[in-house]
Amino acid sequence: MAVSVGNRPSRVRSALAAVLTVLVLVPTGFLFMRLWQDIEAQRDSTKLEQQGVEYLTSLAPLVSALAEAQSTALQGVSAAPNSLTAAVAGVASTDQRLGDTLGTHERWTGLREKIGKLPGVKGDSAQIFQAHVEVTDLVLALYRSVIDKSQLGRDRDNDISHLQAALGVDLPGTVVQVSRMGDLSLMVADIKGNAQERAQAEATIIPQFGAAVQTVNADVANLTDNLQGAVDDTRSGTLSGNLVATVDSFRRGVESFVRGASPGGTAAPNPAAMATAQSQLQTSLGGLAGVLVREMNGLLEDRLDRLDARRIETLVAFGLAVLLALAAIIAQLTGRRGRPVLPTDADLDRDMSVPHGGPGLAGNRQYDHPPYGDDVYPTRRERSGALR
Repeated sequence: MAVSVGNRPSRVRSALAAVLTVLVLVPTGFLFMRLWQDIEAQRDSTKLEQQGVEYLTSLAPLVSALAEAQSTALQGVSAAPNSLTAAVAGVASTDQRLGDTLGTHERWTGLREKIGKLPGVKGDSAQIFQAHVEVTDLVLALYRSVIDKSQLGRDRDNDISHLQAALGVDLPGTVVQVSRMGDLSLMVADIKGNAQERAQAEATIIPQFGAAVQTVNADVANLTDNLQGAVDDTRSGTLSGNLVATVDSFRRGVESFVRGASPGGTAAPNPAAMATAQSQLQTSLGGLAGVLVREMNGLLEDRLDRLDARRIETLVAFGLAVLLALAAIIAQLTGRRGRPVLPTDADLDRDMSVPHGGPGLAGNRQYDHPPYGDDVYPTRRERSGALR
């Protein structure tokens, strides 16, 4: 009983230390959960951006095919080109896989219906042109929707932010406006009728042509600025080298097309020069879009790798914290059991006050002084008398 009472404060201290050790894990666990949630949110966002890049990649052939369809329709060809059929099938496949995540099903369904109606559009060149303008405007709107829903437009890294603007805004916008500029230049050169009819047609077409030329120049400038911004602030070691040749080829194609369209009005459009420039432009467009897609996917994959490494580091750190806490608790418990229990001064005082007695002694009598003489052996006198 004395030992148990004496050890009670030590046991309380051990229990308190174990409780405090466990409580330390509470803020540690909270910080771990917050960090884990942040990493998972960044991984989900990065994967969503990858899906956005994939969708934008499927839209690039559609823009080129619609440009071709517009030109052939204005030349009197009613059937849609094969490139348009293939491009529509490609986007449809992508939308089937990613449309739920990116919320594009409704937009794509309406756009696909309008594309299907293009070969049946009747009327003069202005009406045919306007029908194609409406469709390509919807395609550009779909580009913007994908960028917004995939969060590409809000990426925190400057290089990806510039590349998505080039791939999703500047590049398709340039292709669309170059196509419109070329077709409008041919429409201006082909205006017929009396003076009043010609004046009316010129009043409608020439402003559109001038606006298309200005937009092309602005889009090419924006494209160049965004690509330069990406190169200036990027983790990629291949971006600069891959862009040099493709950007130069694309710009030369645009410049050749603009010269063939004769935007100054000093000479008639040159259809042959425009056709050559269009071919060069399509080739360089495919090369440039391919570079942008590869670089963006590479940067996003690198980000996922870094996030995976952080996730492993977080798990390891939290696991070590838990193991150290458990080790501390076990050390408290096992260490307390293994230590010898020494009596305290109070225990010794209590033991000294207990009366001495036992077999052969004076029973349970208490003495005010140490026993001596006959008191030590109370039967001694009796045994002496018996001998005598």
